Amino acid sequence: VLFIFYYFGAVVVPVASWFLAVWIKQRYWQVSEVYESGKAILETTVAKKYRIRFMVVFVMTFLFMEVMWRVMFEFLLAYLQMRDALLQLTAGAL
Repeated sequence: VLFIFYYFGAVVVPVASWFLAVWIKQRYWQVSEVYESGKAILETTVAKKYRIRFMVVFVMTFLFMEVMWRVMFEFLLAYLQMRDALLQLTAGAL
C-alpha cells in the first residue's frame, strides 16, 4: 500500500494538479482573464532576471518537496521493516 501512495503522491498529484489548473483556466473565462492580466503585469513590472530567479526557486522547492516525500516514505518502510524484525525476534524468544 505504501508503494501505491508513494507513486500517487510523487507522480499523480503534481501531474493532476497541472491538468486541473489548465482545465480551470480553460473552463472559466474569469480565471483565464485574471491569469493573463497578472502575467502581463508581471512581465512589464518585474525584470527578467527576477522572474528567472523565481522559476529557479520554484523548481528547487518542488524538487525538495519530492525528495522529502521520498524520505518520508523511506522512513515509513524502514520503520515497518524494523517492527517486523522485532516481532520475529520476540516470537523466537518465546
